[in-house]
Amino acid sequence: MLRAAASVVAAGALLAGLAACSADPLAEQYRAGDNKGFIAGDSRVVEIAEADRADPVDFSGTTETGDAVSSADYAGGVLVVNFWYAACGPCRAEAPLLDEAAASFEGQDVAFLGVNTSDSAEAAAAFADNYGVTYPSLLAAEDGAIKLAFAERTPINATPTTLVLDKQGRVAARIIGQLLDASILETLVRETLEES
Repeated sequence: MLRAAASVVAAGALLAGLAACSADPLAEQYRAGDNKGFIAGDSRVVEIAEADRADPVDFSGTTETGDAVSSADYAGGVLVVNFWYAACGPCRAEAPLLDEAAASFEGQDVAFLGVNTSDSAEAAAAFADNYGVTYPSLLAAEDGAIKLAFAERTPINATPTTLVLDKQGRVAARIIGQLLDASILETLVRETLEES
């Protein structure tokens, strides 16, 4: 009788443990065999009040075309930074929207910069050609300090993630996951651009 009760308790614990595992989205991806290898965000927008913003993000790196870029190059303007990689489905889906938003600020003190988290220069350049991306991307796979510079100031919980940096280089807004409409990002940039 005692042995039977122990078996029931053990079986219950095993089922509870398996149920807990099923809430892990990455584990579910592996079990499904789709091999995406990323956790998509929920497209949530987080805006940060000026008084609550952390210190400026100080970064430097090399783009897919071999150009050296740093935060100093964007001082005094609004900078949109998009974290992505070529095999990421949501990154592919949002690429035209990001470029549409970038085009809407042409001639204004707004710049766009990608941070490719895992690809080679060739793969990043091919992605830009295929998806019509007109702004450069830093190659973080070759320089982990790039991701660290941003992660010290704000969480990068999903790929893609898009940040809006204010004129002082501080994170003013964050889109966690795929950008669903260019107007969302345009509104965040416009509001940040209008700040004194």
